[in-house]
Amino acid sequence: MGRAGLNRKTALATLTLTIAAEAPDLDVIGRFWGRAFGFEHHRGFTHSFLGVPLDALAVVGVVYLIWRLRGRKTKYPDLPPRWGLLFGYACLAGLSHILLDFTNNYGVRPFWPFSEKWYSWDIVFIVEPVMLVVLTVGLIAPSLFSLIDREVGARRRGPGGGFAAAMALIGVVLMWGVRDYEHRRAVNALEARTYNGADPIRVSAYPTMVNPFHWYGVIETPAFFALAPVDSLAPEVDPEDRMEIHYKPEETAITLAAKKSYAGRTFLDWARYPVTETEVLDPPEDGYIVHFQDLRYVQAPSAFGQDRGRRVLAVGVKLDKDLHVTGDVYERGKHEVIEPDRGQR
Repeated sequence: MGRAGLNRKTALATLTLTIAAEAPDLDVIGRFWGRAFGFEHHRGFTHSFLGVPLDALAVVGVVYLIWRLRGRKTKYPDLPPRWGLLFGYACLAGLSHILLDFTNNYGVRPFWPFSEKWYSWDIVFIVEPVMLVVLTVGLIAPSLFSLIDREVGARRRGPGGGFAAAMALIGVVLMWGVRDYEHRRAVNALEARTYNGADPIRVSAYPTMVNPFHWYGVIETPAFFALAPVDSLAPEVDPEDRMEIHYKPEETAITLAAKKSYAGRTFLDWARYPVTETEVLDPPEDGYIVHFQDLRYVQAPSAFGQDRGRRVLAVGVKLDKDLHVTGDVYERGKHEVIEPDRGQR
């Protein structure tokens, strides 16, 4: 955005935009108070419309401090910093962060704290290679052309790279358009059929890496969830007959106790297709672990070349034999990590 023209209006524009675009992710510090606390507050206030101007104010303050420490020097002396405009740029960068997070299937809560409802567009993978390539080319191409300019002795008075940056941003928007169109086709295909004779209550299609025509379908029926790949180019559901059926587990006193825990409530506030699995612990522990998983992310390990049996973005709640919560369980690599339950909220 800076190279596309904003850096021609004020000094320090690119620095401000870069820091402000990353500032919302400072919410990761919440993990210092435990994973459940960090999970509850991830993509919360710093990713909200109310939080954007406060993020921007902090960023401009940091940039101002850097500018003063550098002796008020900038790359182009004839282009002074305009602090009000930089604040607007910081807000724009913060909104761009919310937009980018909205496009994937994790979602955002832009109206927090007035509403904790999650919104997601579900059109690009959590790490989108095509977009990264487009943006990287938009950054590198001007540097290559500047080398050519130096060889021929051409001089540039102001910041360059505007055309390549604009083309990169247009490329991202066009990619979103294609993804959105194919996403709608995939959802329509999922809604148009039955599953083991049952009509769907709701369906979702989630993106996979690179291929804009391959989607991961999650379908809910009264008795079970179905997981099925979708080819939106056809469009066709489960063309290779690989559909998986996950029957809804029976609610028990054990699962109810786990859902009332701090970690359980936090997970269920965010999850769209939550399922539970109860593990009975062997003596001498005499207790249970209730594993929570969101079916949106069952395919994530295989997408990154990992074991499909690994739970991603999941949590377990450990209970004793009297159904008192004793800890939260998380996967770290091939091992489980148990954190004490903080009983918050």
